[in-house]
Amino acid sequence: MAWISLVLAGLFEVCGVLSINKLHKDKSLFSLLLLLVCFGLSFSFLAIALEVLPMGTAYAIWTGIGASGGALLGMVFFGESKDWKRIFFILLIICAVVGLKLIS
Repeated sequence: MAWISLVLAGLFEVCGVLSINKLHKDKSLFSLLLLLVCFGLSFSFLAIALEVLPMGTAYAIWTGIGASGGALLGMVFFGESKDWKRIFFILLIICAVVGLKLIS
C-alpha cells in the first residue's frame, strides 16, 4: 500500500506541475484550485507512504517521478526540447527510481 501511495503522490506531483503551467496561462480560480488540490493530494499520499517507507527513499522516488514526469509531459504537450541528452538524463532519473525500489 505504501508503494501505491508513493506512486500516486508522484503522479499528483506531475499534475501539480502541469497545473502551475495552466495557472500561468489562465490565471483563473479554477486553475488555482486545481493546483492546490493536486499538490494537496500529492503531499497527502506522500505522508501515507512515509508511515512505512524510509524518508530518504520515498522523497527521492517522489521527486524523481515528479521531475521526470514533468519533463516528459513538457516535451509531449508544450513543445520543449527533445534533445537526446535531455532524454538520456531523464532516463537516468527513471533508472535511479527503479533502483531505489529494487533495493528497498
